[in-house]
Amino acid sequence: MKMMNNHREIPVTDGIRSNNNNPYIHISIATHAASNRSNSMDTIYHAINRCSKRIEKATTQAEIIADNLWNHIRISSNPADAAMARLVQGTKVLTNGGSDKLFQQTFGIFSGEKLLKPYACYISTASGPVIGTLYVSTKRFAFCSDYPVCHHPFSLQHNCIYYKVVLRLDQLGTVSPTTNRLNPKEKYIQIVTVDGYEFFFMGFVSYDKALKTLNEALQQHGNHSDGNTSVQLL
Repeated sequence: MKMMNNHREIPVTDGIRSNNNNPYIHISIATHAASNRSNSMDTIYHAINRCSKRIEKATTQAEIIADNLWNHIRISSNPADAAMARLVQGTKVLTNGGSDKLFQQTFGIFSGEKLLKPYACYISTASGPVIGTLYVSTKRFAFCSDYPVCHHPFSLQHNCIYYKVVLRLDQLGTVSPTTNRLNPKEKYIQIVTVDGYEFFFMGFVSYDKALKTLNEALQQHGNHSDGNTSVQLL
């Protein structure tokens, strides 16, 4: 496995409807109630106000976090949904007994596996960015959408599913930090599996911390592997 350090412009290619044969993508049917949510733009201001109370008091750090949070929200085609998603996810964490419990309920747990950290972000798809949470553990990178993803085929029926990507660390080929040349604030993490599947994660609220945790996971995996895994730290 190799951690790349090149920076290049990113195309948005991967898609929901075009990944039926992708072994790393999992879906779970969402209930009708889970797919209903408010789209009011006023939600943005309420969400930012509530999140601001959690921001560290140090002015410089607060400005960075606020800027990252706004960049995270505005990536969505519906910023109100993105703001609400952060509140909904926070509620899920509290009601399920913490991030570790929510991770286990969503993805199960491997023997000896430990969750290192969850990160709010998006995954790139051909249908547009999908907001969710990337969980980094000692054995896997796992993403789950915060909301059900709904699509309407040619019939009157429509399906709503939770969009999940599950990648074991031993399935990874390269992990690369990348930046949009036209807008340096747009930063991505590109993951390519050993069998050629490609994923782009973007819109991190804590991009640098996410990269650090990814490195820690890869380093720990390399230390416990059979020696065939090569990890180049950032």
